[in-house]
Amino acid sequence: MAKLTKKQKEAASKIEKNRLYTLKDASALIKDVATAKFDESVDIAVRLGVDPRKANQMVRGVVTLPHGTGKDTRVLALVTPDKEAEAKAAGADYVGLDEYLQKIKDGWTDVDVIITMPAVMGKLGPLGRILGPRGLMPNPKTGTVTMDVAKAVQEVKAGKIDFKVDKTGIVHAGIGKVSFDADKIYDNAHEIIQTLIKLKPTAAKGTYIKSIHLSSTMSPAIALDPKAV
Repeated sequence: MAKLTKKQKEAASKIEKNRLYTLKDASALIKDVATAKFDESVDIAVRLGVDPRKANQMVRGVVTLPHGTGKDTRVLALVTPDKEAEAKAAGADYVGLDEYLQKIKDGWTDVDVIITMPAVMGKLGPLGRILGPRGLMPNPKTGTVTMDVAKAVQEVKAGKIDFKVDKTGIVHAGIGKVSFDADKIYDNAHEIIQTLIKLKPTAAKGTYIKSIHLSSTMSPAIALDPKAV
């Protein structure tokens, strides 16, 4: 196990062991324990009381963070020529179709989100083995397969993110930067937690929100009290 640096030890000492923090307190503390010289990302990890192997307990959704993610999301719009102008006007970083399909086939995936149209999905099927593992395959459930391409691009650029519970029952999401005010970190975290609560599967029994942790890129995780969010 790697040894902690002096800064990391100092940061860890500010987090009380065995204490469950309120979301408000954790949102302020995460700024205090971030020690890197760059603007660290703030991440949330929520362990859910679900069995992701069962289809009726799968938790997946989208949320628009009130204050965005703090990062410039690179968007590729795979659209027919008649939709190219509106995709560009909405702020898509890359717009086109066949040329980008070929680039992806050749291994290019230097984007964060791909937005496309229902008519184009058939062409994306063969690229599933490339896009799937990277979480880039467009999906109607997350709003990335739509005829209203401009709206989808604008929402992603404004801070809309999609999330999905992993095989261990945890939802991970980036919710901002440590340079954000504590109130903005709180608002973003609160929004995704409330969205997860609304998405509770009826088949899920027992405690639904088992644990919540807030962390930044280089800092130790802060444990939250699920009842105080």
